[in-house]
Amino acid sequence: MKLAIITAYPPSKVTLNEYAYYLVKHFRQHQKVSELVLLTDVQPNTADINFEEEGCKITVKHCWDFNSYTNLFSVMKVVNTVKPNAVLLNLQFMKFGDKKLAAALGLLLPWACKLKGIPTITLLHNILEQVDLKSAGFTTNKLMQKAYNFIGVTLTRFILKSDTVAVTISKYVEILNKKYKAKNVKLIPHGTFEIPKAPNYNLPEGPLKIMTFGKFGTYKKVEILIEAVEKIRATTNRDIEIVIAGTDNPNVPGYLAEVAKKYIHVPRLIFTGYVAEEDVAGLFEESAVVVFPYTSTTGSSGVLHQAGSYGKAVVMPNLGDLSVLVKEEGYRGEFFAPESADSLANAIKNIILKPTHRIALGHANYKAATALPMSKIIAMYIDEFNSISGKK
Repeated sequence: MKLAIITAYPPSKVTLNEYAYYLVKHFRQHQKVSELVLLTDVQPNTADINFEEEGCKITVKHCWDFNSYTNLFSVMKVVNTVKPNAVLLNLQFMKFGDKKLAAALGLLLPWACKLKGIPTITLLHNILEQVDLKSAGFTTNKLMQKAYNFIGVTLTRFILKSDTVAVTISKYVEILNKKYKAKNVKLIPHGTFEIPKAPNYNLPEGPLKIMTFGKFGTYKKVEILIEAVEKIRATTNRDIEIVIAGTDNPNVPGYLAEVAKKYIHVPRLIFTGYVAEEDVAGLFEESAVVVFPYTSTTGSSGVLHQAGSYGKAVVMPNLGDLSVLVKEEGYRGEFFAPESADSLANAIKNIILKPTHRIALGHANYKAATALPMSKIIAMYIDEFNSISGKK
């Protein structure tokens, strides 16, 4: 099978590029895949495709750019040229731009691929019905929210033209089936990127690192984490370092720079900026706790799966998709009220002051992560492509 994957890809800063890296890493090792063609937003000579393991040929085609209005046409031109046996789209609603028209045009690609008769699976990481438009940085205007909802419903119908739409949370299957009368939506879990054989539950010498990882500024706000740690410092003698790993959300440029300026007086406050793939393992391994300072959620959490794979205790709000993941996949953590720094401080203290509890949470999360390795997820996609091809 020559498989084309339409996605952002490292070193791109566009959302879902990290997930694409692991899709590619594991697809290339599957015996049914003879060649991978990446239809992406980065130049071939910069794409991170130097894997240690043996695998199939990878061809990189730079054929779209964030916020370009011609992505639909430029991508389909390459699809017509490379003639793949199947297409996988790695999508969420703002994948192709934060300009609304550019984003919308890009989301017509599943329909365009289906029209060409190519077996097409769209992996949809979030659905509009589960996104808080205000907290996710789309708009606070009620009238505009209604307009976005109408546009989103229309675009969802185009995405559902795919042979299969894969979602990572069972609740999404229920919503799409009920609202759109869809019959082609499948649950394919997020999966765990890397699974170290034996996590080290002991922490390195030095300060306890309280870490958060992501793209910040919309529903992911780090102020509450900084204030919570300051409260812990005031009531305990623990030596704590705050590690904020990642970048601004594209909708809120300059957010982290403003936070750094506001809290310049706070000691041991580290902003890592963009984290290269080879540095991710060390970042997690050195952390005592991984915190999710979210006010809402917009899909399955890659960071939660990563934390689990390194046997880390987590602190998260008991809301939305994170709550569903905990129930469905077996993750465990301490929970806090999303708007309360006091609640978050107490949740973190319950872990860092109780080493046996921290390790027990880490064990439970490692067990949850190992149940869904990426190799298993890739096999599910291959089975689905075979089913689609059989029907055609």
